[in-house]
Amino acid sequence: MKVLIVDDSVDFSSTIADIIKSAGINTDIINAPVEAINYMQNEYHNIDLILLDIEFGFGEKLNGLDLLDIFRKNYPVIPVVMITGKGTIEIAVRATKLGAVHFIEKNIITKARIKGLIDSILKKDTNDMNDNMMHYLEQNGIIGKSNAILKVEKNIISYANTDLNVLVTGKTGTGKKIVVNCLHNLSNRRTNKLVMVDISSITSDNYKEELFGSPYKNGAFKEADNGILFFNGLDELSLDIQLKLLTPIDESSNIRFISTASRDLPIMIKNGLFSEQLYYRLRECEIHIPSLDSRKEDIIHIVNHYTGQYNQEQKKNKYFSPSAIDFLTQQQWNGNVRELNSLIKLCLQTVRSDTLEVTDLIKIMKTYKSQVNFENIHALELSTEKTLKEDLAEVDKIKIINTLIKTTGNVSKAAALLGISRETLHNKIRRYNINTKEYRHKE
Repeated sequence: MKVLIVDDSVDFSSTIADIIKSAGINTDIINAPVEAINYMQNEYHNIDLILLDIEFGFGEKLNGLDLLDIFRKNYPVIPVVMITGKGTIEIAVRATKLGAVHFIEKNIITKARIKGLIDSILKKDTNDMNDNMMHYLEQNGIIGKSNAILKVEKNIISYANTDLNVLVTGKTGTGKKIVVNCLHNLSNRRTNKLVMVDISSITSDNYKEELFGSPYKNGAFKEADNGILFFNGLDELSLDIQLKLLTPIDESSNIRFISTASRDLPIMIKNGLFSEQLYYRLRECEIHIPSLDSRKEDIIHIVNHYTGQYNQEQKKNKYFSPSAIDFLTQQQWNGNVRELNSLIKLCLQTVRSDTLEVTDLIKIMKTYKSQVNFENIHALELSTEKTLKEDLAEVDKIKIINTLIKTTGNVSKAAALLGISRETLHNKIRRYNINTKEYRHKE
């Protein structure tokens, strides 16, 4: 264990360091803010606790609260204790809001108090540290209390600070990118780059330049040196390019690989669509994100989280009634958390009342349906036997088919006309079992 002491007083720092060392814990001392920032960039993975002074000497542009803000953003799992010679309630409140775990005054510091502080922070059990990380995950989008989502959180915590290559799987909208960002932010590579490669944009014509570079640009492999290379949508990668990645991956010992996939890669391997060798290279461990329909008990937590976030940002006091939340729980969510979150935001921004009811939800969903415009709407058969979501899916499918007809099966052009990403359109095409080849030669 090691404690970093950041204080402009050499004598005070040395005294505190001696006390901590007597408890068998190593220390480092930094006496200037900029030096502390530079130190943490290189040594953060060795630091278990930061003792940070609030006031620094004349001429310093940064104070302790500035450093606290920087440290909490860049190293969220390292606890910070603020130390001051001029404590005020206002400063204590600001420090607490920025994420300080304790706030103590220099004039009341004793040897016993310092040792007690160390015991309370550094020697707490693993469950406390996991609780701290889980709180971080929830604040960053991994939301819920179900066993399924708790397993996801525990896997993130287990794998984040290793150098194992991780495969993140789950249906569209489950939050795969959120998991990848959390893995990066909690890893020992958090200060190095997370370089994303959108696999849907990689073709046999551009893969060499995009992945390995050219005289005019760095490729993704070089950009990710000592960091993490993120293959977004690994299941979209063509088989011939898959095989060309085996050797570069083997030779990139200083790069960690994290990939996402919406489809079942073992089934693709069985069908000859995915390389088994690449699969085992990039899947040293796996995090599977369950669909929202399989963990509906988490919907209330997701609604409350995003509603609270909206209220804080907009200084509002809105909430969904219990019956509205029950209604949301009864729906099917093919688009998973992303779809639910979009509906929550739409409701919060358009409903004037502070209390959002079932009738508000139904009106908004009907309005969305009425705004969809496509050429052959007469081909749509609406039925009282179908749910609203099933009818909306049919609307979606017909709109995509009409756009594919207009672009003669060109997915990139169709995505541009529809105002969605190529990856999203590919996912919808698979979901609705649309054969694009049928439209490639139609006028």
